[in-house]
Amino acid sequence: MSTRVWDYLPEYKRERKDILEAVERVFESGQLVLGESVQGFEREFALYHGVPHCVGVDNGTNAVKLGLEALGVGRGDEVITVSNTAAPTVVAIDGAGATPVFVDVREHDFLMDTTQVAAAITPRTKALLPVHLYGQCVDMAPLRRLAQEHGLKILEDCAQAHGARHNGRLAGTLGDAAAFSFYPTKVLGAYGDGGAVITSDDATERNLRRLRYYGMEEVYYVVQTPGHNSRLDELHAEILRRKLTRLDDYVADRQAVAERYAEGLADLTGPAGLVLPSVNPENDHVYYVYVIRHPQRDQIIERLKAYDIALNISYPWPVHTMTGFAHLGYAKGSLPVTERLAKEIFSLPMYPSFPRDLQDKVIGALRDVLTSL
Repeated sequence: MSTRVWDYLPEYKRERKDILEAVERVFESGQLVLGESVQGFEREFALYHGVPHCVGVDNGTNAVKLGLEALGVGRGDEVITVSNTAAPTVVAIDGAGATPVFVDVREHDFLMDTTQVAAAITPRTKALLPVHLYGQCVDMAPLRRLAQEHGLKILEDCAQAHGARHNGRLAGTLGDAAAFSFYPTKVLGAYGDGGAVITSDDATERNLRRLRYYGMEEVYYVVQTPGHNSRLDELHAEILRRKLTRLDDYVADRQAVAERYAEGLADLTGPAGLVLPSVNPENDHVYYVYVIRHPQRDQIIERLKAYDIALNISYPWPVHTMTGFAHLGYAKGSLPVTERLAKEIFSLPMYPSFPRDLQDKVIGALRDVLTSL
């Protein structure tokens, strides 16, 4: 049996009745845009996080972009973030008219090295954009101190951290606002694109609602300030409402798969060998992806093809090395940890309904390959 990095079909088979009921409810509602399903999901997602506001948008990239704009970030501003992230994080900063400024990541957990942020702050810095990568949170206390000291905004990128916790607090509740993606692969995923921004600030919420709807407020056809067409779809919102009630179960299932990987591969780890995910003591890791590291990554991936096992690399090309961002002027070697990781990290299959027999297959195949290197 072919083993994929991610597969929605087992989950769909298990939840098919509920998903189809969601589709039927929306089609029979008489309203397909910004109706009760979007409103309901916004209420329930905000309640899950213990914040007053959630604004649904069309995708995670626009969640970051609109989140920045709603916080007042625009042309001429700088936003500090990382290059070890999915490109949409940086595309969104650029889309908001701001300039991304990169700091390196930490060797052990691949997350933003917050000790480098202070040196990156300039008079143009407007916001900090920590990426809660792979399923666990950035160390937020230093960022909050810097934000307060310099008058900066914090927008959390939570696309990979639904349900993750940092010192007991949910990802998304640690800054001024937080952007989420509901792309199908996410911990909480729709069956298509979707996103949301949560915040506790009333003015930010009003800005978001205006920005996602052409810049209009109460009266259609009257644009207050230029905005976008970035509405969350009713159909995906209704599916997400139902899946939200199972989010904690999805997280527990992912953590169980991660624990099984750790048990099956622990004896193969070492300074020059396999490196398993490092979980910081203050974090609850939700394992959006199970990222491991090995200096012979490419050979391992190639050999596992014989076992019909597909792996993923998150991410093979740091954003600052991409031609689309060459104008930022980051030379090779400017972010050494990020660049080194890009040559060694790869992801094992990970999703809540990942069958146990396929888990055993991956563990066994990886053990065979590693012992034969």
